[in-house]
Amino acid sequence: MKKQFPSLLLSGMGLLVTSIAVAEESSTATAIFLNVNGTEIGNATAEETPSGILLDLSVDGLPEATWVAVHIHENGECDPAGVFDSAGGHFNPDNRSHGYYSPDGPHAGDLPNQQVQPDGKLRAEIFNHLVTLDDTDNGIRGRALVIHADADDYESQPSGDAGRRIACAVIE
Repeated sequence: MKKQFPSLLLSGMGLLVTSIAVAEESSTATAIFLNVNGTEIGNATAEETPSGILLDLSVDGLPEATWVAVHIHENGECDPAGVFDSAGGHFNPDNRSHGYYSPDGPHAGDLPNQQVQPDGKLRAEIFNHLVTLDDTDNGIRGRALVIHADADDYESQPSGDAGRRIACAVIE
């Protein structure tokens, strides 16, 4: 989206008013989840709010009736062949310890565990006040959302003993 801003130019003949189109960063982002076979299994949207990001996830084909960890990872790469190792570690621009129980935590990319329904579907809204969608140090556009096979214990270093990576989506 572009916004028009007036611009003033001074010349020897007087004042000339023009407008300059300036690109505005979108306040929303989307992501498509892939499983380890490379199949699309869901999506997410991220919406900027005045105090953080609201993530809306809709993912199918997950382990039925279980808790899973969801994290924001540092790299915007989701290579199924490498079981999503390409996503790197948790997004941690402030160099904090992992987990909500850690005295020096959490990572900006740490998110609460989510319950998968008996049919393997995850529908969730998750709020994170530590991140943004802009291009600041805490910006998550271009990073990855990763779903792990197990729940996060909120304290083990460096990633909460959350198990293997089973789904990944690049935030665009």
